[in-house]
Amino acid sequence: MANLWPGLHGPNVNYISSPPTEQWCREFPRSIVLLGSTGSVGRNAFKLICENQERFRVIGLSCARQWQLLAEQAASLRPPYLAVLNESVRDQLFSALPSDYRPTIFVGGPGYSALAALPEASTVLSAQSGAAGLAGTLAALVAGKVICLANKESLVLAGNLVRDLCRLTGAVILPVDSEHNAIFQCLAGRNQDVDTLVLTASGGPFWGKTKEMLKQVTLEEALKHPNWSMGKKITIDSATMMNKGLEIIEAYHLYGVQLDRIEVVIHPQSVIHSLVRMQYASLLAQFASPDMKLPLAHCLFWPNLLPQVVDRLDLLCYEGLSFASPDTECFPCLGLAKRALEQRGGMCVVLNSANEAAVDLFLHKQCSFEQISYLIGKALEAHAAEYPGHEPFCQKLTAHDPLEIKKSVQETLQRIQHLDQKTREYVRICHTKGEMLC
Repeated sequence: MANLWPGLHGPNVNYISSPPTEQWCREFPRSIVLLGSTGSVGRNAFKLICENQERFRVIGLSCARQWQLLAEQAASLRPPYLAVLNESVRDQLFSALPSDYRPTIFVGGPGYSALAALPEASTVLSAQSGAAGLAGTLAALVAGKVICLANKESLVLAGNLVRDLCRLTGAVILPVDSEHNAIFQCLAGRNQDVDTLVLTASGGPFWGKTKEMLKQVTLEEALKHPNWSMGKKITIDSATMMNKGLEIIEAYHLYGVQLDRIEVVIHPQSVIHSLVRMQYASLLAQFASPDMKLPLAHCLFWPNLLPQVVDRLDLLCYEGLSFASPDTECFPCLGLAKRALEQRGGMCVVLNSANEAAVDLFLHKQCSFEQISYLIGKALEAHAAEYPGHEPFCQKLTAHDPLEIKKSVQETLQRIQHLDQKTREYVRICHTKGEMLC
């Protein structure tokens, strides 16, 4: 399968993991755990699996609080394990399950980690939202799973650690994000002829707006993405272009290329999901309808792709495809993400945590749209002033003993979680004190 895999070991592309084993590629039904099965990505994955039940054996499902939907999913496929956020959700879920179905129900962060590491499962879909998905991803990595990675925050928060774990445990990453899955497909068999990775961005609902116009943006307007149907948080990230900033960090860690070899272009039609610029000046692009089922199927069934998972893209429906440079003055989050990646020292943790906290304020109508980027910038400035060093936040993992690996990973996770909580508290205090834009 190496000919289907992006280049390994550089110098131009150094993908984060080696390919799955031949045994995993041939093995069906494929035993799988869905972390975040009730979210937008998780629901699409669940639907694909239900439509192809002969190809999968679902070992576990999880949610945070959407116990009603999880109860429906679980009653349908009856996996032996489930996981939820807390005891209250567990009790509600348990009461909603059929009386003749009594799975083991894990609880909280340790529960998600236990679900991700189950020995019965060969494959894990990491689709929990935000920083909360990191613990499950790390547990799956330590256990050497094949991970269909939809939780970009795992790479934003701990990209170096993820790469080390893939090297030490044999874990595999298949990228679900549409942009990175597009790059993955373009790089198949291309090895080291790559010059630049080009991420496309729709521009969200406010592309072409002026700074003055953005001051009047409402929550309802921000949630109306012109092309994609996604969860609320990622939809707001698309509107601020922070989503593209996080994807730059994700691409940096996934493909092992330097920041100056990652470009972003605005492509409002959202039919080219990313491009790869080759050294001989050719551009390779992946075209498809804007539907997450396609990259999901590419990962879940890899390397055995399904015919026509989504509607065929009719090029005749598009009179023209357009491209433009990002407006970093109106959308400063893109620049903030690049700065965080360049400075290291935990800055990417601060970036992500401050963004999640600020977006949560906006979703509850407690701050304005433009104040999201302001709060993130304030948090980055505060952290840089307190920790002026540029050392990597995740130290290189060198231990080969499984117990030592688990210990090192747990220590790093605790450091990340501490900085995450500290940053969120800073954003709340900054907001409460009124240290905002006028």
